[in-house]
Amino acid sequence: MDYKRNILITGGAGFIGSHVVRLFVKKYPDYRIVNLDKLTYAGNLANLQDVEHAPNYVFERADICDYPRMQAILRQYAIDGIIHLAAESHVDRSIKDPFTFAKTNVLGTLTLLQAAKEAWEGAFEGKLFYHISTDEVYGALQFDGTLFTEETKYAPHSPYSASKASSDHFVRAFHDTYGMPTLVTNCSNNYGPYQFPEKLIPLFINNIRHNKPLPVYGKGENVRDWLYVEDHARAIDLIFHRGRVADTYNIGGFNEWRNIDLIKVLIKTVDRLLGRPEGASDHLITYVTDRQGHDLRYAIDSRKLQRELGWEPSLQFEEGIERTVRWYLDNQPWLDQVTSGAYQQYYEKMYGNR
Repeated sequence: MDYKRNILITGGAGFIGSHVVRLFVKKYPDYRIVNLDKLTYAGNLANLQDVEHAPNYVFERADICDYPRMQAILRQYAIDGIIHLAAESHVDRSIKDPFTFAKTNVLGTLTLLQAAKEAWEGAFEGKLFYHISTDEVYGALQFDGTLFTEETKYAPHSPYSASKASSDHFVRAFHDTYGMPTLVTNCSNNYGPYQFPEKLIPLFINNIRHNKPLPVYGKGENVRDWLYVEDHARAIDLIFHRGRVADTYNIGGFNEWRNIDLIKVLIKTVDRLLGRPEGASDHLITYVTDRQGHDLRYAIDSRKLQRELGWEPSLQFEEGIERTVRWYLDNQPWLDQVTSGAYQQYYEKMYGNR
């Protein structure tokens, strides 16, 4: 079959990536969607069981740092659009192992950019390299009502955010130097189904269910802007098709919460859905030493995206949290498989250690 578009989505077995893959596979049957994922700890094909047999879906296990493999995949599938989500993303891991973050996030992005430049050979009409980044590249905000805009200067504070900032610069440099059509978006904290349970919301849902401690950094006063993952996927779809080349768009939920307040909402919701008395799990809150370089507040200004492309979040936070908690409580086998690491052993047997 001749497809209208051939789109490569990197990191498509991960949390955000799987939602983007699912949306594109289902919404665009005339597009071939190639999901490229290394299947590290955060990649899980169980996230995509509902589309894995779709005729317009292809999976390739590969490392974005493998230049010959990227060249071959781009040629094999005649890729004309890249949505690049593959990244190491957990701040705590970056503090312990910054080299891995530099390799994947910086060199991996550069490898993919160079492979695309070679594959497209300057024939950039109808092509697009769309790079998904984070609000953490902007640094931190005070409690003064200010927001990150697309013009905010970069000031990354962690190895993770520094690696993402560097990759953003490489993407823009490939547009400015070679004329490659690129786009960058910076998003706030995502939440929803299929998130790897080392991140705050799924970790705490699972811990509440099993009466385990809820480790809260410092006094829990750090503030984050939360975005439901399906709303992020909708924004990516819209920007991929209608965004201005070489532009930047911020994607946020207009939804700021102090960590401790968010945790209390999670406790209340999980206890209610499990039939426990209200406040039954409050004693699980355990304050721990604050994270090194812990940014105080993130908050995204999405008005440009709202104004120019008409996007806005579809869910109120309370509805999104309710949906999210219900999903994790209803999908305990998925959580058990992920937390045990059984899925990784299966993929090593299936694909080998490559």
